[in-house]
Amino acid sequence: MAKTVKTDRRKFMKYSTIGILALVGGAGVALSPKGVVAENRLRPPGAVEENEFLALCIKCGQCLQVCPYHSIELSDLSKGYGEGTPYIDANIRGCYACEAVPCVLACPSGALDHKTEKPEDIKMGIAILENPRSCLAIKKQPVPKGYDDKMKEFVSNVVNTNEYEQKMLEKYEQFEGKECTLCADMCPIPNPLSAIAMVPHKDGGRYPEIYDGCIGCGVCQEVCPVQSGPAIIVKPRATYDEIYKS
Repeated sequence: MAKTVKTDRRKFMKYSTIGILALVGGAGVALSPKGVVAENRLRPPGAVEENEFLALCIKCGQCLQVCPYHSIELSDLSKGYGEGTPYIDANIRGCYACEAVPCVLACPSGALDHKTEKPEDIKMGIAILENPRSCLAIKKQPVPKGYDDKMKEFVSNVVNTNEYEQKMLEKYEQFEGKECTLCADMCPIPNPLSAIAMVPHKDGGRYPEIYDGCIGCGVCQEVCPVQSGPAIIVKPRATYDEIYKS
């Protein structure tokens, strides 16, 4: 569920304290591979290679604080050394590829690479149609009523909502009862057709085809209306060539 402002502030203070301690012992961690356990999580834009990310991240929570879509969460104790590090759960809220990439600008440690300056620079992972049998577009089934309830619930539980989220909800409302093109139409990058498009499927209907412009933001996974779970998902840190040209 979405974090409230109060919860965010409490976590920010907690992980800022942890971050200060991490700065003191950071060099030791970076030199000790056993102290770093790589995780297969969707990291915020600009995240460097996973082991390096875990060593550099000071768990300050600044990226979370500046994200206008409340996409970023902080991992809990269940992930060992990764506790307090930022990640994105695309089943709840993807990254909406903000034009100025504020989460990267806010990162003081280099865990989020400042060379990531615009949406096209983001490389979080790659989308894949993992469950084509459940894809509504292939099955030629319309977007069901109430498909956007989870998005509305998410926003309703956030105290400091903003115009970005409200505009996003307004856009969601256009699709109910229509042919499902959500994953393609909600792609947030400036040129979405470089990342995803709906094309004819050999068995009828249409399906989302992924291109090398995909940044792995996870929005397609978030908005997929399949009730049993998203038909399309993002593989964290995977590349287009690894998935589609291997």
